[in-house]
Amino acid sequence: MKKVSTGLDILVAEQFERLRGLRVGLVAHPASVDSQLRHAADLLSVAPGVTLTAVFGPEHGWLGQAQDLEPVEAGGGASGPRVISLYGKTVESLRPTAEQLHGLDVLVIDLQDVGARYYTFQATMLYCLEAANAIGLRVIVLDRPNPIGGLAVEGPKLCPGFESFVGPHDIATRHGMTMGELARFYLAEKKLENTDVAVVECQGWQRDMYFEDTGLPWVLPSPNMPTPETAVVYPGQCLVEGTNLSEGRGTTRPFELCGAPWFDPAVLAQRLNAESMPGILFRPTSFRPTFQKHAGKECGGVQMHVTNRRVFQPVRASLMMLAMMRELSGDNFRWRTETYEFVSDPIAIDILFGNARERLALESKMSWRDIAAEWEKEETEFAMKRARFLTCQR
Repeated sequence: MKKVSTGLDILVAEQFERLRGLRVGLVAHPASVDSQLRHAADLLSVAPGVTLTAVFGPEHGWLGQAQDLEPVEAGGGASGPRVISLYGKTVESLRPTAEQLHGLDVLVIDLQDVGARYYTFQATMLYCLEAANAIGLRVIVLDRPNPIGGLAVEGPKLCPGFESFVGPHDIATRHGMTMGELARFYLAEKKLENTDVAVVECQGWQRDMYFEDTGLPWVLPSPNMPTPETAVVYPGQCLVEGTNLSEGRGTTRPFELCGAPWFDPAVLAQRLNAESMPGILFRPTSFRPTFQKHAGKECGGVQMHVTNRRVFQPVRASLMMLAMMRELSGDNFRWRTETYEFVSDPIAIDILFGNARERLALESKMSWRDIAAEWEKEETEFAMKRARFLTCQR
């Protein structure tokens, strides 16, 4: 197997030459490691001539200790770099301030994404690019492979008025881009021209690679992304967060497990498998979440078993699941109306889909296939729009 080199690996091979003499701010999380599992913060702390001044942690904290929606406090600074949280108690905390960036010569962003619009690390990168642009701060983005490949594009567009931390800009739900490619895309789309942004590209990555093909070690980028298999289903299964169904948080297989206390697992699995979705089988199961939705209660549900990643379409599969599970739930089903990622209106499912169209269609009992058919033009348009920003064309 040919090993892929990440942007961080490239910096290590260069002995951090491009950062010498500079005061560095680092945006990082637990997966910000090189191929030998050494963390970027540790490497920068001992790099000759480099001063690591501040570490910025995204959602879940730079140590990855916090669950979703859980605010993280700032810390550090006594004998090491300042530790600044970019996920506090307010929506304003999601963006670094000019004061927090003051004194830096360069901001280095090294975040492992999982290829879905709602995974918030790419939103954090965009907000950092905008904050750096406002003060003319130099930025270096260290690229990493998209763990679910760079070929497929899937899901609806994001409409004006539905922007949020789980959808800061109009990209496909499954965007098929690396963080470096997204950075260049955002710079052009947002017309961020007041800052020098360099992308240290991966070497050896090809667009048809899944994470296991890269030879790189998998480190949880967030507490509920334990394996590459989780990342494969996530572009669809995160939609379940917009409902009162359990998406498997509080179990050892989040997002692969899905259900609720009122389901008969055998009936649910039979109905889902009857739809003959390509590349996926649904196994009836029961589980008991230890926290979050239905904590301590036995849930009937299914586990998703992806049998062929090349043909599996996660967003369509989860759309189908929402339609079927809503129908089988009867009066038990409801959309999540509590504040979600600092947004109360629109409701969670609408900002996850990027508009209200899908929710309204499901409520009208429109066929999930007909709903997905409306995505085809939007998927093609996004694929064409992203084309000039793809650094790896194969």
